[in-house]
Amino acid sequence: MWLLRFFSSSIGKKILMAASGLLLVLFLVVHAAGNAAIYFGSKAFQAYADALHGLPVVVFLFGSGLLVIFLVHIVIGMQLFLENRKIGASRYAVTTKVCDNTFASSTMPYSGLLILLFVIIHVFGFGFTPSDVKVSVLINDLLGNFFYGLFYLFSFCVLAVHLSHGFWSMLQTFGFNHPRYNEGVGIAAYVVAGFFLLFFGSIVLYFMTGMGASY
Repeated sequence: MWLLRFFSSSIGKKILMAASGLLLVLFLVVHAAGNAAIYFGSKAFQAYADALHGLPVVVFLFGSGLLVIFLVHIVIGMQLFLENRKIGASRYAVTTKVCDNTFASSTMPYSGLLILLFVIIHVFGFGFTPSDVKVSVLINDLLGNFFYGLFYLFSFCVLAVHLSHGFWSMLQTFGFNHPRYNEGVGIAAYVVAGFFLLFFGSIVLYFMTGMGASY
């Protein structure tokens, strides 16, 4: 099959990498929108959580699809990393660097693995709990714990570093590579990474600092 051969090629893998990355960014947007309910109080956030739990089939299908996308992103990313170590080339379709972020680009596989560790801990921390424990209470207990909250902050910093290069690379793979807007693409990558760091990090600090003690 030509489609299978295409996605087995280097270019096909880079497109799969970029497409899965875009879907994961969109998931972060949806996740952030849902978590914004936290700032409206525990009742509002609990109502949001209860609404999700009231749609078990939708949640299962959405979660299963997200898992597949995440696994594709990880597997393809590691394949590209190992291939490019052998040939000594850029891991993306465009070899001309228009965004100088050497640290982020050189640590992509490692930051990706740290994000995977965070996701596993996050899922087990919030997904596998007794049904009688309210999510609004759980988030206060977990993020109110200094070391647990510190781990979350560190993980969001790692995510920001990963996104600062990954978002730019995704746009480059999709063909956004022109002297007129290359600088804007680089700035957009930092804006996206900074937004998620500030949004999710502020939630952690809200509980870590005790501001959410009466949540």
